[in-house]
Amino acid sequence: MAANPVPEPAAPPPRARLKHRIPVRVRHYWKLLATCVAVVAVLVVVAGNVRIAPIVTSQASGKHDEVIQNIEGTVDLFDATVAHTVTITYAEADYQRMFDEYMATGEKEYVRVDATIDGTLIRDVGIRLKGNSTLSGVTHEGKTRSLFGDREGGPGGGGFPGMPEGGFPGMPEGGMQQPPGGGGDNPGGGQGRPGGMMGGGPGGFGRTSLDSAKPEELPWLMSFDEFADGRRYQGRSEVAVRVSGMGGGSTVVNEALSLAVAQAAGQPAQRYSYTAFEVNGRPVKARLLVEHPDEDFADRLGNGVLYKSLATGQFTYQGEDPTEYAEDFKQVNNKGSHDLAPVIDLVKWANEASDADFDAHLGDHVDIESFAEYLALQNLVLNFDDMSGPGKNYYLWYNLDTKKFQVISWDHNLTFSGSATAGPHDSMSMGGGRGGFPGGGDFQPPEGMELPEGFTPPEGGRPGGMMGGNKLKERFLASNAFKKAYEDAYRELYGKIYADKAAEKALDQITTTLGKVQGADAAAVKTDVDKLRSTVQQRAESLAEDEVIKA
Repeated sequence: MAANPVPEPAAPPPRARLKHRIPVRVRHYWKLLATCVAVVAVLVVVAGNVRIAPIVTSQASGKHDEVIQNIEGTVDLFDATVAHTVTITYAEADYQRMFDEYMATGEKEYVRVDATIDGTLIRDVGIRLKGNSTLSGVTHEGKTRSLFGDREGGPGGGGFPGMPEGGFPGMPEGGMQQPPGGGGDNPGGGQGRPGGMMGGGPGGFGRTSLDSAKPEELPWLMSFDEFADGRRYQGRSEVAVRVSGMGGGSTVVNEALSLAVAQAAGQPAQRYSYTAFEVNGRPVKARLLVEHPDEDFADRLGNGVLYKSLATGQFTYQGEDPTEYAEDFKQVNNKGSHDLAPVIDLVKWANEASDADFDAHLGDHVDIESFAEYLALQNLVLNFDDMSGPGKNYYLWYNLDTKKFQVISWDHNLTFSGSATAGPHDSMSMGGGRGGFPGGGDFQPPEGMELPEGFTPPEGGRPGGMMGGNKLKERFLASNAFKKAYEDAYRELYGKIYADKAAEKALDQITTTLGKVQGADAAAVKTDVDKLRSTVQQRAESLAEDEVIKA
């Protein structure tokens, strides 16, 4: 008798099949998981357009990198009476790769180098190109990078279609450069944002043309911690190697003098020195070193937050979202514990406050005395490219104890290049004028010149000159409420800088030091110093007869 076959189990219904494919642990907690999914969905729908602002409670989280190694060196790098030496060596392939990237994208990448500073060898230092308009005419392998792409040919560049050779009428000798800024440093190269100077002509602002084949002449930022976290040289993480030319000739004596008189007048300023600068065995060049306003510089200012104004920036309110100000300001220190909120509040208030409110409450936002001193100093040293200039060259220091801002000056390579007879209430402009477009009047493009899409010509007579302006500065100087504070500061600083001859004494010291620096052209130094001394003397004599000084 045949055995009865064992019946096959009936196939589970579809829902049961699906259930058994789900892990047991998930099945046990399906209600909790479903609740979480529902909550997330509600948040996306309800709060999807709401900006979430972080609430930070720890001050310590905003501190910068811990200093692991501080290299003392042999002599104070910023002893301005010493002729320093800096030697840089690197792999040529690394240098070429960096320059190719800059020409293709505008990105300034670091090159790993060995640096010997006043006899002290430091390995794995980072150096990168520094500048904005400074680099707009740089040539690499026969091409010049400009806003409109690489152009064949030799030095010059930085212009735009239709611009005549050497610029157009009213431009300073050598033309003007773009993107905006007299050497300011900011991401993106200033492309796509309004507010810049247009370029053309070799070098720009009388600056010598720059060529990648001559690295000893290029502007550099040296970083001691780029490839070695926590490393410092004499307490500094960064040092700027300033470019030759601009308003101070081959030795940038005008910038050195401006920094010297700012220090003599008791104003916050970066330290400087001169060095013999040698790169990969090439000819030695005398260069100006300037302290870079990094986290360590901020620490020396006190308890606060330092913000850098970018050359691509605008001093206009663009809402409460900090990301909208990425091309306007860069936070230097205390990242994590603080953000751009104080700057945004200042910008909004300065632009929207009524005249009466501005006069009554500026002191709640800004240290009025220090601001008056800052503005007076810029006029006294004939700085066209200050906080209202095309380069927007300034830092904002937010004092966490007083909850007030202080303006810190930066980038002085266009000082002492205006009219020596400009008065305390005259606005500076490029080429020696007093406001408006160089050469006078409104901007009128020459026949056949094609302006870039989106270009807006400057208004004649606008404070700060071409494509400049800053609402905080303009409103302060236009208000009778702050006239006395400004004139008192002006009179006091004039006394220190000119009447007491601090400027001439500093120029004597600079001349003596440069005479000891290898690579300095003695004839060029004499020409630069004589020209600057004449400007200083004319400025002192002219202002001595001004009503503000005689009051």
